[in-house]
Amino acid sequence: MAEYLYLIPILPLAGFIINGLLLGRLPKPVVTLVGCGSVALSLALSLTLFFELKALPADARMIEQVLFTWIASGNFHVSMGLLLDPLSAVMILVVSGVGFLIHVYSVGYMHKDPGYGRFFTYLNLFTFSMLTLVLADNFLLMFVGWEGVGLCSYLLIGFWYHKKSAADAGKKAFIVNRIGDFGFLLGMFLIFWQVGSLNFVDINAIAPSVFIAGGGLITLTCLLLFVGATGKSAQIPLFVWLPDAMEGPTPVSALIHAATMVTAGVYMIARSNVLYMMSPDALFVVAVIGAMTALFAATIGLAQNDIKRVLAYSTVSQLGYMFLACGVAAFTAGIFHLMTHAFFKALLFLGSGSVIHAMSDEQDMRKMGGLKKYIPVTYWTFLIGTLAIAGIPGLSGFFSKDEILWKSYSSGFGHPVFWVIGFATAGLTAFYMFRLVYLTFHGRERMDDQTKSHLHESPKSMTVPLMVLALLSIVGGWIGMPHILGATNHFEHWLEPVMAQGKGMIDTHALMSAGGNAGLEWGLMIASVGLVLIAIFIARMFYNRKPELATAWQTRLSGLHNLLLNKYYVDEIYGAVIVRPTVYFSLFLWKVVDVVLIDGLINGLAVIYSDLSEFVRRGQSGRVRTYATLFAVGVVVLIAVFMRG
Repeated sequence: MAEYLYLIPILPLAGFIINGLLLGRLPKPVVTLVGCGSVALSLALSLTLFFELKALPADARMIEQVLFTWIASGNFHVSMGLLLDPLSAVMILVVSGVGFLIHVYSVGYMHKDPGYGRFFTYLNLFTFSMLTLVLADNFLLMFVGWEGVGLCSYLLIGFWYHKKSAADAGKKAFIVNRIGDFGFLLGMFLIFWQVGSLNFVDINAIAPSVFIAGGGLITLTCLLLFVGATGKSAQIPLFVWLPDAMEGPTPVSALIHAATMVTAGVYMIARSNVLYMMSPDALFVVAVIGAMTALFAATIGLAQNDIKRVLAYSTVSQLGYMFLACGVAAFTAGIFHLMTHAFFKALLFLGSGSVIHAMSDEQDMRKMGGLKKYIPVTYWTFLIGTLAIAGIPGLSGFFSKDEILWKSYSSGFGHPVFWVIGFATAGLTAFYMFRLVYLTFHGRERMDDQTKSHLHESPKSMTVPLMVLALLSIVGGWIGMPHILGATNHFEHWLEPVMAQGKGMIDTHALMSAGGNAGLEWGLMIASVGLVLIAIFIARMFYNRKPELATAWQTRLSGLHNLLLNKYYVDEIYGAVIVRPTVYFSLFLWKVVDVVLIDGLINGLAVIYSDLSEFVRRGQSGRVRTYATLFAVGVVVLIAVFMRG
């Protein structure tokens, strides 16, 4: 089946082409069949090839398929090639699996929307772009998929383009990502300049001999690649587009936050692990930015009232965890959290969509409450997702989050400060997520009578994907159980062939400076679980048992609350420091430089030559008698001049 690897991205592309070319002419059932069926076939093929790859010896788990030579110019050769190895196998299962569930959910959620066909067309293109990104065997083809998901985010975030807020959010996402992409391009240029190839296999083989480990050039290259990752995966300072992405339909939010786009940056860093292992300084920057983003976004999530916006800042925070893992050279832990996060974050976003569906499009949690009895399936599945992201033992989020916390402390690239930040973030995450649960599903019913009269559970096309994701949120982490529990970490062993070369470039002992200290690992694990339980208890007291306490503390800390509610005024600062000066400078270039100077100069010269030509034109009367007279006068003048001489 390896020869059919190319069909994994091609099948969703075919769905995009069929629904796109026949947009408005196909009935909804056919649109649904094409849109969902193409991704289902891609998932089936991904599973087949996964087991085929698994059957190979660990050191031979690589299937490379070169379709044709894409670019050949001098020494620059790039193929249209696909690479299936343990890392890309994980990614295609996440993208096609979670993506398929989101497609199915969309059938119910978007059923009455007039843009139903257009929506599935965009979803298929999004899936194709992400599958291309993760299956590419070289940086340039990865960049094609990278830009493809950027385009699709613009199309889907601004799907309801008649709303100015949605159109503005789509533009914001597109523009902010272009900033990051500029850095990514420069990083690719430096790699080709030094290595002479953009193929991942070639780079891993050649880079250690052409780059100086710890040198300025490899550090610059890795930092430029990381600039691209900060844009795509919404890290400081380029995170501002992601919360506004909530303007798109909820399935879009789930697709962007869970299965596509925002995970691209983490995947790219993990794919480039050999390069990053050559630059401890770049790893440190990745870890610092990841830790700062995790804590920063978690604090903002404490005060948000829009149910989707809370989840958006949660995504930014969890992505920070993933980058923290990569920054301490625990790339496997970062990808493990990427996978488990895809399960519970897709569940949470789709669950929020079910809440919004029941609440007649209301998203403000202050106008909810008591929904548990009206939408029980949504409630219980949402609760499972919340327990998973909070890190309750036994659920998927616990295993991946604990792995990151332990690596951030124990790795030779880690530091206790990183652990403290991750530890505090875990507590904040549990608090704001259970704040969301209690405000939405428990307590007094705060919706108006008209909304209350229409409360109902979502259709099975929406609840069945919720139940499947809830199951994955429970069992999805069991394949990565920590060694301290006496189990085999199958996920770590699965990715070992991809990460082995990077690890082999440094002293293995340096990676685990605190390794083997089981008592310390147990202590840190118990501390994090204890903090999570305390945070849940406080959230229950504030927002369920004694809500007057939350009101009192909000009043007492009104300044801090307003700061968090307004997201530290980052958008306002960017607007004042970057956006408005850029707009004013653009207006200056237009109205002064372009209109006054350039147009004035060109138009002034045109007027001068026009007047001159008008003067000369008057001598061209077209009368033969006038020309004969002028000719005769000219002859007389010439004769006089010659005779005088």
